[in-house]
Amino acid sequence: MGILSTSHSKKDQKIIHFSLVQADNLLLIFTRNPELGKCKTRLAATVGDQIALDIYNFLLSHTVKFTENINAAKEVHYSDEIWEDDIWDSAFYRKKLQIGKDLGERMEHAFRQGFEKGYKKIIIIGSDMFDLSGSDIENAFLRLDHADVVIGPAKDGGYYLLGMKKLKTDIFQNKNWGTDTVLNDTLNDLKNENVQLLETKNDVDLYEDIKNNVAFRHFLKDME
Repeated sequence: MGILSTSHSKKDQKIIHFSLVQADNLLLIFTRNPELGKCKTRLAATVGDQIALDIYNFLLSHTVKFTENINAAKEVHYSDEIWEDDIWDSAFYRKKLQIGKDLGERMEHAFRQGFEKGYKKIIIIGSDMFDLSGSDIENAFLRLDHADVVIGPAKDGGYYLLGMKKLKTDIFQNKNWGTDTVLNDTLNDLKNENVQLLETKNDVDLYEDIKNNVAFRHFLKDME
């Protein structure tokens, strides 16, 4: 896999990048299984279940595109069951199941496993961020050279990215997940740590998050 091919196909490019993966870095991607009526439920309340599912599949494809060449080991953590034959190529993404009663427990378990495997820097993201890019994630890994924790604040009061060099269990406990208090409560837990904040970005949860974004216009054409 370390031999460079003269072919310039997308697959060959991925093989080259995969062979040069930074062994100390791990990217965790949390995702929901894309099933009708089970994803983007707050968005579905306005646009309907099918459009919400179509939008989520679009966001999943977008997440694959901007993460596939990230110079790190990558794990996809499914909400309900592991799908072997889907857009997450198992040659480049290790597949796991989220374990825990709530989001905090599930994230803590994923981070703990990663650190136990010997990774030095671990970052977690979701799969519903249209505004996120590969350079944002690479920048977050670099920030961890000089910080204990890196956080990407979301406009709704949560966060879209969390990175650590050592497991901080407090930040996963006693949180009202999905509310606008999560970021502030997390920062309060980290007041004695060296924390760097990234640019505030918008995730996709509600119709208002995408109604003026041209990338989603074809999904919403019947609502105009």
